[in-house]
Amino acid sequence: MTLDTVTVVGLGYIGLPTAAVIASRRKKVVGVDINQHAVDTINRGDIHIVEPELDIVVHAAVKEGWLRATTRPEPADVFLIAVPTPFRAEPGNDHVPDLSYIEAASRAIAPVLKTGDLVILESTSPVGATERMAAWLAEERPDLSFPQTRGEASDIRVAHCPERVLPGHVVRELVENDRVIGGMTARCSAAAAAFYAIFVEGECIMTTARTAEMAKLTENSFRDVNIAFANELSIICDKLDIDVWELIRLANRHPRVNILQPGPGVGGHCIAVDPWFIVSETPAEARLIRTARQVNDSKPQWVIDKVNAAVGSFLSENPDKTAGDVTIACFGLAFKPDIDDLRESPALRIAEDIVARHPGQILVVEPNIKELPKGKMADARLVDESAALEAADIVVMLVDHKPFKETKLPGSLALVDTRGIWG
Repeated sequence: MTLDTVTVVGLGYIGLPTAAVIASRRKKVVGVDINQHAVDTINRGDIHIVEPELDIVVHAAVKEGWLRATTRPEPADVFLIAVPTPFRAEPGNDHVPDLSYIEAASRAIAPVLKTGDLVILESTSPVGATERMAAWLAEERPDLSFPQTRGEASDIRVAHCPERVLPGHVVRELVENDRVIGGMTARCSAAAAAFYAIFVEGECIMTTARTAEMAKLTENSFRDVNIAFANELSIICDKLDIDVWELIRLANRHPRVNILQPGPGVGGHCIAVDPWFIVSETPAEARLIRTARQVNDSKPQWVIDKVNAAVGSFLSENPDKTAGDVTIACFGLAFKPDIDDLRESPALRIAEDIVARHPGQILVVEPNIKELPKGKMADARLVDESAALEAADIVVMLVDHKPFKETKLPGSLALVDTRGIWG
């Protein structure tokens, strides 16, 4: 099996860095995306997403001829699918995994497959998605054999290898992190491991496709459950008039206790999403995982209620003012500290709700972005820290970016601190 040419389908936060890193190893890489703007941007040697170091790697790969982008798949030795797996709503269930992007990518690459090719699904998916991908490929190419029918003797190798990278460190972690590689057969696993060895310095651990799928979901569900404990604890402590931050510091002095820090919810494209894939496949069994998701999903509303209460208290103390006179400053919109990524951000959800309901001025301090997202945030203003503190009546701490930790908060301001850095 040769591994000289690679087609990467999906040029987003995972696909583009992966394509660029592979191309930096002097392998011919064709990136495929339906977004013509993304394709044109990459072919200029630029990038359409924000990720440290990525611009340098992409520019060099394109300039040297190892990477180019297109809207249509081309023949290759390895096909790597890194497309979104969002949810769709059905009656009584808003978290049904939507595999339509994987299906579309599978049917798009099928016409250019040839005997000996390797197809890897990197998209985070519910258990069984790799097998469904193989079935879609087989439907399109009855002239080729696939692992589900021919086992080790199949013409096409199929595997799953979930990404395990941290936004802001993707380029480095794609190389350094261990990879869990699950083939539909042992030979499929070995072929995929040989491919990842081209650019991965971490260990490549081989298993089955279903176990690899479940490994990624398990990692993020474990983190979600632990965060839910901290978030639920913060709600309990608020009701009992206990400082949750002090409580956690004291509890963590136990040698076998390590409680995480509570916050306004859980965001990002993994922890807030992946547990639902387990729940979707085993709804009766995944009781703790479902409850943790519900706790974390409900935390933004709890924060919104605290903001509303703060507005009410301010008006009680200032009877000459109306709600329209109250200025609220939200500190942070990203889903975690010190990045610009707003995907699945509870801070953004909270800010949007405040903008929608509060008649007064809304100021936002987010040092990692240059403009507010369009739509629901249209009536808010992006300002710097000093301007927000000077104008605000109520301050809402949502994301503990490093610059905020040095902030000296005026004692006259009402505060809703979801991160415990100003309280």
